[in-house]
Amino acid sequence: MRQLLLAGLAGASLLLSVSAWAAGDAAAGKSKSTVCGACHGPDGNSPNPLWPNLAGQQAAYLVKQLKDFKSGARKDPVMAPMAAPLSVQDMENLAAYFTSQKQK
Repeated sequence: MRQLLLAGLAGASLLLSVSAWAAGDAAAGKSKSTVCGACHGPDGNSPNPLWPNLAGQQAAYLVKQLKDFKSGARKDPVMAPMAAPLSVQDMENLAAYFTSQKQK
């Protein structure tokens, strides 16, 4: 019974941390998204099939990808320098903005 309770608490803690991790300000993200729009489209709907749509993606996924580009865990010669100057708050704000957009 105790293990079940601990497992439940661990699961709840994980869910809360993911929610907090993906929190951001969509308005601040929109103002920061101008550079992203050059490739991914102003609303996150890419005009070119070479670049992924960001519109409607999960916020936690977008934050993770940006963190990975910044840290070098995910390698891309174009995205690494784009992610390098971003703070975690910038990433969360961008994710909030693109998550709020409708994928076309």
